[in-house]
Amino acid sequence: MSTLEDFTQVPLRTWAQVLSKVKQAVVFMDDRCAEALHWSGGFAAVLKAGARNVRQFSSFEACGVHEPKAVFVVSSVLKGRTADVIRDVLALSHFQYCVVFTCVPHSAHLFANNVPAELEGTPVFEQFEEKLCEWMGNMNYTAEVRYAPVVFAPVSQQLILAPAFAHLFPLLPPDLRAINAKRAEKKKLGGLQDVDMSALPLELQVEVRSLVSALNHMFESTGTREESFAVGPMSRIIAGELGSLPQAKTRRKTAAKKASIIFVDRTLDLTGAVGHHGENLVEKILTALKPLPGHVTDVQVDVSELTSLQQTPHTHNPLAPGCLAQTQEPAARLLWEAMLTGKQKEAVMEVRRHLVEAASNEKLPIKMSMGRVTPEQLCSYIKLFRSSWESLQGHSGVLQLGLATAQTLRHPSLSRWDACLAFERLLLQALCDSDFPAVLRQLLPLMKPRGAEDSSSSGSRFFEDECGLEELILLLIYLYSLADEAHQDVNEGELDELERELIGALTLVFTQEKELSPLVQKITGELSWLCSGACTVCQSCFKKHFVFSPFCAFSSQKRLSSRPSLLVHFLLHSPVCSTVVWKCKQWVFMRKCEKNQSSFLAPVVRPWGFFSRKTLSFMPGLFLVSGILWFPIATLNPSLLNWPGNCALQQIKAKLKTNEACTSRPQPPAPP
Repeated sequence: MSTLEDFTQVPLRTWAQVLSKVKQAVVFMDDRCAEALHWSGGFAAVLKAGARNVRQFSSFEACGVHEPKAVFVVSSVLKGRTADVIRDVLALSHFQYCVVFTCVPHSAHLFANNVPAELEGTPVFEQFEEKLCEWMGNMNYTAEVRYAPVVFAPVSQQLILAPAFAHLFPLLPPDLRAINAKRAEKKKLGGLQDVDMSALPLELQVEVRSLVSALNHMFESTGTREESFAVGPMSRIIAGELGSLPQAKTRRKTAAKKASIIFVDRTLDLTGAVGHHGENLVEKILTALKPLPGHVTDVQVDVSELTSLQQTPHTHNPLAPGCLAQTQEPAARLLWEAMLTGKQKEAVMEVRRHLVEAASNEKLPIKMSMGRVTPEQLCSYIKLFRSSWESLQGHSGVLQLGLATAQTLRHPSLSRWDACLAFERLLLQALCDSDFPAVLRQLLPLMKPRGAEDSSSSGSRFFEDECGLEELILLLIYLYSLADEAHQDVNEGELDELERELIGALTLVFTQEKELSPLVQKITGELSWLCSGACTVCQSCFKKHFVFSPFCAFSSQKRLSSRPSLLVHFLLHSPVCSTVVWKCKQWVFMRKCEKNQSSFLAPVVRPWGFFSRKTLSFMPGLFLVSGILWFPIATLNPSLLNWPGNCALQQIKAKLKTNEACTSRPQPPAPP
C-alpha cells in the first residue's frame, strides 16, 4: 500500500525539477503556480536554488542587460494570452536563455490546437521553442519547453490540495441547456448523466485533461496502481478520463502499490460547504481572515503587533502580511498539524503552549497564567518577542500562527458563526417536524436590514443582530440543499407566495447594505461593480434601484431541483428593477456582456455569479476537486416592474418614488 509520505513528497520532487533550472535566472510565475510553491518551500526555496529574482507573470515586467536567463512557470496552455505575455516580456528584455514550464501536458496542447491524433515527440513544444528564440531576437539562443505539473500543494502530511483547479466545478442543469443548444435535435442529451467528455467545451476539456495528467503523474511518481470511484456526473467524466489515459494503462501493469481515489461532485454536499458545524480552528481562521491576494488556501495575518508601529483606522498598514504556510520551522509545522487536525479548544491550548515554550527558550520575561485562553493573553505573549530580532526571526512561524489564532478569536464573525450554527440545528430539527414552507417562514424575521425600526419588536432580535447578509445567504443555501430530500410534496401555491415575500425582504436587505462584502460581490458577479462606485451613474442611485440575483435552489440529491424556484430567477420576478437601468437602455450591461460572453455559458449580463466559501477548497481528502459554485444570474425584465408584492416591496417602491423626485441625482450617461 502507498503511504501518505509518498504522496506528500511528490509536489516537492516536481518542484525540484523546476528549481534545477532557475540558477542565475529571473523567474516569472503566475498566481496558480505561485500558490502551489507557497506550500512547497515558497520564495526562499527559489532563491536557495540560485534564482536572482521572482516576478509576476505580466506583460509589464522586463529585465536588464545583465540578466540573460529567464524561467517561466505557467499553469495554462501556451497560446493566447499566455503566449502574448511571454512574448512581451522577452521583447522588452535581453534574454539569451529561456525555459518555460507548463502544467498542461503535451497531449492537451495537441487537443487545444485541434490536432486529433497523438503524434510522436513533442511537436507543439518544439514549435514554441522556435517562437521563443524568435522573440528573443536570435535563433541561435537557447530555449526549452517542458511539462511540470506543479499544481499540488502539500498543506500537511495528511492533506494535499490542488489550488490550480479551484475554479473547476461540477456541471449544473443550465450547462446542459447550453450544451444542447449547440446540438442537433436528435442528438440532444437527456440529463447530466448523459454528458461525456466530447460534449464539454474546449476550455473545460483542457482543464480536465490537465487534472487527469497531474493525477497520473502523482501515481506514476509513487509507483501506484489506483482504483477509481466516482459520485456525480463531472466526477464520472474525470474518473473515466483517468482510466482511459494511455500512460495510466501502462503504469498499472507495472505498479506495485495500490491506492483508491474517490471523486465526488461538490454539488452533492453543499451543506458541508456552507454549514457552520465545524469545530476546527483552521476552518474558522480561513473563514474570518482575508485571503492572500491570488490565493484560495491561505489568509493574511496582520503582523503589526510584532512591531512598534502605531496604527490608526485611517492609516494604511505598510507591513507585508503573514500567512499560515510555515514550511521552514519544525516547531511551526508541528503546531500547524495540531491546529489542522484537532478541535478548537485543544488547538488554542496548543498555540499557547508553543508560545510559552518559545518565550522560555529565549529567556523572555513571560508571566504564566492558567485557565481559559484569550486572544489578549496570546497577544501579550507574542509582544514579548519585539525586543529581540533573533528571537523574532527564529520563531516567526509560531508567532504568525499565534497571531492568526488571536485575530480569529476576537473577530466579530466568530459570534455570528455560533449563531448560525444554532439556527442551522433549529432548521434541521424543524424540517423533521414541519413542512418546508413552515420552516422557510422562520427565516423571514431575519430578513431585515440592520438597524431597522421594527427589528426590536421581533422575537429573533438576537439572530438579526448576529447574522449579516452573508450568513443569510448561507442559511438559505443550507435550507434549500435539504429541502427536496426532506419534503417532496409541498403546496406549490403557498410556497410561491412565501418565496415572493422572502424575496422582497431580502431585496430590502441588499439595497440597504452600505458596502457589499467580497463574498457577496462574488455572488453578484460583474453586477457588483455597480455598488463599488465603478459606474459613472451615482453609486447610491443604483444601490437603491437595483436588485441582484444571488440564489439558486439546490438539492442534496444528484441533480438540482427542476422546479423553477423564484430564488433561481430573483431578478426575473423582481418588481423593483431600476428605472435608471432602462433609461440607460442597458448599454453598460451589454458592453460588459460582450467582454464576458463564453461559448459555453448563456449570453446574459454575466452568465454566472461566483460563490466561494473559504472552507470550500479546504475540505479533508487526499484529492479534492474543489471550486467555486456558479449561480445563474437572471436577465432583467421590464414588464414585471408593476408586479404586486408585500409590505417590504412597497417600502422599496416608496423609496424609488422619493429618489425619482430628487433633483440632485446625477443623470446616467447617454448610450453610445
